[in-house]
Amino acid sequence: MNCRHCKKLLSYTFVDLGFAPPSNAYLSEDDLTRPEIYYPLKIKVCDQCWLVQTEDYADADSLFTPDYAYFSSTSSSFLLHAKDFSSKIIKDLSLNEKSMVIEVASNDGYLLKNFLGANIPCLGIEPTKSTAEAAEKLNIPVVKNFFTEALGKQLASEGKQADLIIGNNVYAHVPDINDFTKGLKNLLKPGGTITLEFPHLMNLIEQTQFDTIYHEHFSYLSLHTVSRIFSSFGLRIWNVEKLSTHGGSLRIYGCHENDKRKTKKTIELLLEEEITCKLQTLETYLNFQLKVNKIKDEFISFLINQKHNEKKVVAYGAAAKGNTLLNYSGIKPDLILAVFDASKSKQEKYMPGSHVPIKDPKKIKDLKPDCIIILPWNISKEIKNKIYSNFSKNILIKSIIDFKLF
Repeated sequence: MNCRHCKKLLSYTFVDLGFAPPSNAYLSEDDLTRPEIYYPLKIKVCDQCWLVQTEDYADADSLFTPDYAYFSSTSSSFLLHAKDFSSKIIKDLSLNEKSMVIEVASNDGYLLKNFLGANIPCLGIEPTKSTAEAAEKLNIPVVKNFFTEALGKQLASEGKQADLIIGNNVYAHVPDINDFTKGLKNLLKPGGTITLEFPHLMNLIEQTQFDTIYHEHFSYLSLHTVSRIFSSFGLRIWNVEKLSTHGGSLRIYGCHENDKRKTKKTIELLLEEEITCKLQTLETYLNFQLKVNKIKDEFISFLINQKHNEKKVVAYGAAAKGNTLLNYSGIKPDLILAVFDASKSKQEKYMPGSHVPIKDPKKIKDLKPDCIIILPWNISKEIKNKIYSNFSKNILIKSIIDFKLF
């Protein structure tokens, strides 16, 4: 396999997490009687442009199905994050009723509704039917398709170029990152701004966040690599911000390469930090597997010990990262009895691979667990507050971070 960006032959494995089904392929009860499709989950690193990427086994159509079950609006913390960002960017860019805001991977409208409320014209681009229809119910216009260079050209030819293009947690999900970036170039007005948010590879490595790796994440990104990709297609990153979301993310601000805005010092400082953390040193990547294996072993030992002590263990949050953790660890319902999740689209289904049943959080009282493991540890504070406000404070609540595994 060759690198998706620079096309160099990929010779080095970053981490091999075995075989797993797509992390958002939640199962119905009928599905449990049918064969389940597994793909290798092996991650490679390019030693030329340092793009970390999945091997090519699953295509986007098989991963992002019409009944895709991730709805951004189910997380109150993400709703607040989106609201704060919208208020800030409207002010910073002086957006108004004559502007055009386009969000790529607009999901259920959790973000664009803030621009709609400010009377700023907007357009969502979303390939999954279930989330797109949820956004349309909020009166947000949606193009139901994957974003590509061709779609960017089409929208531009229809007079729909953007003053602001937003891509929150989509850049890592793109199978052809070069084509996607060309599309951004085509869709952006002269003087326009691109903002992308994505988990920072530096945090993934430093904190051994291997459970953020799954098939739907085709790429794992550093500022160095994204800067290189942007510059390859006539774009430039002029500012970057560190975010706490998803265990540590970046928000980059891009523009056309000839834009009058000067590149801020933040870019130079973060590029230097990445070098200090040896993100352009092959040894950093080759040592990652041993750290992951140690975490897996400790997690399994904890659950087995709980079972030996006749403790009931459940989990909260049927998140993609939870599926990576459960499947790589070989966990089944004998060790984790159920996963509770507030998303109605997941309730009464089963986690892919592990087949742990997903239940409405209201049923926690019925099961009377001794321990709850929070799978989406990046929003553990929000989930802990929900549990303590609705159920007994005597329940032991842990996340992977509490185990000091990261």
